[in-house]
Amino acid sequence: MDRVDFRSDTVTWPTPTMREAMAHARVGDDVYGEDPTVNELEAMAAEMTGKEAGLFVASGTMGNLTAILTHAARGDEAIVGEDAHTFCWEAGGMAALGGVTPRPLPTDRFGRMDLDRVETAVRPDNPHLPRTKLILTENSYGAKNGYPIPPDYFAGLREIANQHGLRLHMDGARLFNAAVARNLPASEITRHVDSVSFCLSKGLCAPVGSVLCGSADFIHQARRIRKSLGGGMRQAGILAAAGIIALTEMVERLADDHALARRLAAGLAQIPGLMVDLETVKSNIIYFGLSDGAPLSAPQIADQIQQKTGILLGAESERGFRAVTHYWIKQSDIQTLISGFQSILAG
Repeated sequence: MDRVDFRSDTVTWPTPTMREAMAHARVGDDVYGEDPTVNELEAMAAEMTGKEAGLFVASGTMGNLTAILTHAARGDEAIVGEDAHTFCWEAGGMAALGGVTPRPLPTDRFGRMDLDRVETAVRPDNPHLPRTKLILTENSYGAKNGYPIPPDYFAGLREIANQHGLRLHMDGARLFNAAVARNLPASEITRHVDSVSFCLSKGLCAPVGSVLCGSADFIHQARRIRKSLGGGMRQAGILAAAGIIALTEMVERLADDHALARRLAAGLAQIPGLMVDLETVKSNIIYFGLSDGAPLSAPQIADQIQQKTGILLGAESERGFRAVTHYWIKQSDIQTLISGFQSILAG
């Protein structure tokens, strides 16, 4: 990359191997099911997540929305964390396009809804009320430092879903970060959910795309929803080729990103004026904030960091930051960012 960018792992450029694979990808018309590279990617994704089938989509938001509209209908309700990506950062798509009402619940510092509250939130069969149809989950949990939630939480949600006849979908945008952080195969993370969507274009470095996985019947129905959302793609193998490299070459190295994030978090925690919850930094995302006595706002500091070091950093609020490590972040970039904060906050 031509700059150091901590704002997100979505800024990653494709690797040289990905560019080579894209240039030589075998292609066909995916709407006819005839793109061999897309078909290979979908089968690989399904196997890795322990599901029967996969569907290549343009983005994580499209994957989640496709899943929600496949599982639920107009007038139905989805239980979801109040700071979940599907609720906060997807333009209200489930309600605007699907007529599905979100029922947001609080989450703890790791991104988990209280299981008793989830069960209580399930609506009784009453014609005055929306029908609870779906529980939406997320792993890793982006709003809580990308925390990798362990499988037993999802086993608890599965019990509730089974008891009430609900579907369970996982926003696994950074699924493989969660799997690597937990030292588990992705299929162990996803075994309790009916469907999962994961991004190829974040830490896995592919330029475009996500894959939605589930049962064969679910994916058959989801393909129709994808079409209605404008997602019928043609020679998409050019994109899928990068996704195959992402899944075969980029998963295990996510541990390097996690190590860099922990090093950055530890360094920032030593700087007077900064607050970091080190216990929750287990993957590649760090949220940290300014103490009450800090003389500058987060946007002002982010601007000064860029001016002094050339590094781009996300100011999430007037007092908070987010930093995300990825393939294009080096050890030296970590120290440069730490030194930049030390210099600015020292006055």
